Amino acid sequence: MEQVIIIGAGPCGLSAALELQKLGIEPLIIEKHCLVHSISLYPTYMTFFSTPELLEIGGIPFTSPNDKPTRLEAMNYYRNAALRNNVRVQSYTEVTSIRKTDAGHFDLSLTDRFGKQASAQARYVIVATGYFDHPNLLGIPGEDLSKVTHYYREAHPYSCTKVAVIGGNNSAIDAAMDLLRVGADVTVVYRGDAYSPNIKPWVLPLFESMVNKGRIRMMFRSQVVRVDERSITVVEDGEEQVLDNDFVLALTGFRPDRGMLTEAGAELDESQTLPVYNPETMETTVPRLFIAGVAASGSNANEVFIETGRLHGGLIAKHIVSSL
Repeated sequence: MEQVIIIGAGPCGLSAALELQKLGIEPLIIEKHCLVHSISLYPTYMTFFSTPELLEIGGIPFTSPNDKPTRLEAMNYYRNAALRNNVRVQSYTEVTSIRKTDAGHFDLSLTDRFGKQASAQARYVIVATGYFDHPNLLGIPGEDLSKVTHYYREAHPYSCTKVAVIGGNNSAIDAAMDLLRVGADVTVVYRGDAYSPNIKPWVLPLFESMVNKGRIRMMFRSQVVRVDERSITVVEDGEEQVLDNDFVLALTGFRPDRGMLTEAGAELDESQTLPVYNPETMETTVPRLFIAGVAASGSNANEVFIETGRLHGGLIAKHIVSSL
């Protein structure tokens, strides 16, 4: 039986593992995909909003020649942090359920990438799962067409095509600017009345300039209501119009999945979106079951970032050691 199992090998899960190691505990991380899978899904040439020191875990310096590190730098940093500290990671294994036994420990059901099932046991469990597996769906006809994606990697495949970007926050604005550089015909469809205040301040003036020059079509108070093979239907200020279209980037955000926590007995708050937990220890209403990172956010996954979620591991580690 493991003393501690951490579910999720993102920055916050790795942070918890390193903090536990400092206190003499060697946890096992079980990860559905690869190390820092969410970061690997970020746009290829993305630059973080945070500075390197705000992304550090385990007291390991994150050095970068840039004021804001890139996606590649972050992947290298977190991978090396895990490898050089011999963090035990069982990757490409999904935890499908957590059950507390009569004996007081946890029984985890596992499935590997080939569908083979197994189980693992632990005295303590930390759920540090992210949210990139669960995009906010539009719920409209045609959303399941191959031309629609909720993930943006890079602009090149969209060169010389008509692309609709749905959303108005940083991911949508950055994608639109990238697409413009490769010769795409870009339309941004956003339900808000004006530009989001969350847009990076050094990006917004450039984007507004492209809109004002007619190089990007910006549609406020709008939403896509239907996707067809060669077009999309958009309602703008109550008026419906059909636009020629080749691809749709539905960059509408993601949401954490609460199913495994609630099945384990963890209670949610009145909004039924946020697990009830002790902010001083990150322990849920199920004794010895903890949450870290985005798992501790509500319906808005952006409530918790790496720079805040990485601190959860220290709180959890201290509590676990004090209870041994």
